[in-house]
Amino acid sequence: MLPVLSHFVIPAHAGIQPLLYAFDSRIPYVSARLKDNGLQWKETMKQPCVYLLASGFHGTLYLGVTTDLIRRIDQHKRNLVAGFTRRYHVHTLVWYEQHPTLDSAIPREKALKQWKRAWKIELIEQNNPRWLDLYPGLL
Repeated sequence: MLPVLSHFVIPAHAGIQPLLYAFDSRIPYVSARLKDNGLQWKETMKQPCVYLLASGFHGTLYLGVTTDLIRRIDQHKRNLVAGFTRRYHVHTLVWYEQHPTLDSAIPREKALKQWKRAWKIELIEQNNPRWLDLYPGLL
């Protein structure tokens, strides 16, 4: 598993600017990967997704939709999103589904919100029976 840098320095004309998180909304989003001896920066592609987070195996579930899955999950993991996921410690990405447009992702999210909990658990366990965190595989 490759390490993820949580910040980087932006050079300035007269010194060094304060450290900014790579997921800061004020700067373009980039993710860092180690390649050989240097860093390779990769911009994310906007891909609408419906996703499920869990607090643990068969734990509390949270269903959401986003156009930038990596950034959104990072926000959940770092408790930058006020509300349900922060309050109940729901940070493990256990399932996601990519969509061609946001217009197809939103109805899917609304439909899944109507599902019974048992159906959501079955959906997760079809592809992730051990409820592993899928987030590291996205980086």
